[in-house]
Amino acid sequence: MRDVVKTISRRLLAISMSVLAVVWAGATPGRASDEPKAPVAIQFSLDRPIDAVAAPFVLASTRGLYRAEKLAVSTNIASGSSEAIARVASGASDMALADINTLVRYRDAADAAPIKAVFVLLNSAPYAIIARKSRGITSLDSLEGKTLGIADGDLAIRLWPALAHKNGIKLASVKQEKISAAVREPMLSAGQVDAVTGFSYLSAVNLRDRGVPADDLAVFRFSDYGSAAYGLAVIVNPKFAADKPEAVKSFVRAIAAATQLTIQQPAQAIDDVVSQMESGSRDLELERLQVIIRDNILTDDVKRDGLGGADPARLETSIGEIAEDFTFRRRPTASDIFDDSFLPGSNGRKIN
Repeated sequence: MRDVVKTISRRLLAISMSVLAVVWAGATPGRASDEPKAPVAIQFSLDRPIDAVAAPFVLASTRGLYRAEKLAVSTNIASGSSEAIARVASGASDMALADINTLVRYRDAADAAPIKAVFVLLNSAPYAIIARKSRGITSLDSLEGKTLGIADGDLAIRLWPALAHKNGIKLASVKQEKISAAVREPMLSAGQVDAVTGFSYLSAVNLRDRGVPADDLAVFRFSDYGSAAYGLAVIVNPKFAADKPEAVKSFVRAIAAATQLTIQQPAQAIDDVVSQMESGSRDLELERLQVIIRDNILTDDVKRDGLGGADPARLETSIGEIAEDFTFRRRPTASDIFDDSFLPGSNGRKIN
């Protein structure tokens, strides 16, 4: 009888120790299941110094949208879209804002990394020709016989051949003069050239700020003359996208929410933007942002389909426009350039 009691006692003790071990393991500090997950670090590149177009990315940081998505985003500045793409290709940056048409050209290189865009910020490219009516330019075809100033590295001129062809303008009839980007607006303001290529939200707004009367400016936005081109888009390093797809989705959700906020509260958004600029005029940047929202972000396509997407057929058409001034080794397809799998559902993209 005494042996039976001992046996039962030993079994009870063993069961008790097992239960305690389970309880202790569950309460032990440092268990991965109980610890809050550390934010995912993302290195992000803007393709230019902060100005109005960067408002969604500034707001995602200042309004805690990155933090809410469990992201720790560090932002650096590239010297243009080509450099922003190079940083993503090398892995120096995980994601970047870059011109999607520059990405199309990049993807044709033999050693190009398979970088794709995952969120289109500017549904309509801001490419434009800005002219002075007082120089006799009141319509696109009146550029014939005039001098067009082309700044170093200008993106708009690369789609000019397709636009001219579409609108029956003889390329040879428009003289092109290479100029520095720093003197683009001053030369047009002084009448040293008749028109310039550039971004509508940059050159046109800058010229008005320089005192050129608004009614003397003719702004020919490529999108108004048949161009299908998209503009700035968020791109991602392919390895980062494969290793951390949820982080990419989280980043895109944060930017979609920040873009909504920018559209709803542009004045407040510019306060945040100007606070992060080395020098900037609040009134000038607010005017710039209002132009961007009206002409480039809040398009009919976006009102219908929501933020961030790219229609495959339209993207194919825009690649065809690039081909009029660029000889592809192997022309990329829309699916080579844009991946919609990281976009939030329709509720997260529809304009509120």
